Amino acid sequence: APAVGGETAALISMIERAARDPNVDIDKMERLFTMHERMTAAQAKRAYLAAMSEMQPGLPIVTKRGVISQNVKDDRGAKTGEQKAMTKYARWEDVNEAITPVLAKHGFSLSFRVAQPTEARVIVTGVLGHRDGHCEETAMSLPIDSSGAKNNVQGWGSSVSYGKRYTCFALLNISARGEDDDGKSAEMTPPPADKLDELRKLMAETDTAEGKICE
Repeated sequence: APAVGGETAALISMIERAARDPNVDIDKMERLFTMHERMTAAQAKRAYLAAMSEMQPGLPIVTKRGVISQNVKDDRGAKTGEQKAMTKYARWEDVNEAITPVLAKHGFSLSFRVAQPTEARVIVTGVLGHRDGHCEETAMSLPIDSSGAKNNVQGWGSSVSYGKRYTCFALLNISARGEDDDGKSAEMTPPPADKLDELRKLMAETDTAEGKICE
């Protein structure tokens, strides 16, 4: 980093000297400014990647607290008025609350651009920026959510919320888990010794590579 900073300072000094020289032509000045912009952009990207590397171990696994429900129907297909929980999902407000302190600590900001190219679709673009100037972005095109008898405004808001969650997940490489497992899904429990012996015997009998089984 000090070496890069020294190179940038030297280039700025060169530009200042050239600007004071009436014999320096405009084309040469433009090339110097272009070189300075490239060096600044490269330095900003290095800072972004270094900060991202430091931040990622501290990013949370978001708990899925939202529930998508479906109407329960009787044997004749008529709605009973009861709701049955079908799918869990991570709510955007939970995601935002969990990641904002971590992003701020490492100099990142997360913002979104929303466009509606047609009445039936919305495009959500997530932009992850770093305080040194570099940013990365990813976009997601979605249909307007019409499930659950939503009106157009509610469907638009639901799709935007979905797009925010998943562009955020892509930019930060974070994941969500169910509310009840307390992280047990991430644990790896080795099989008991007698099962390992039995497995090794079977591998020997069938001339199967242990590495293949481990994969």
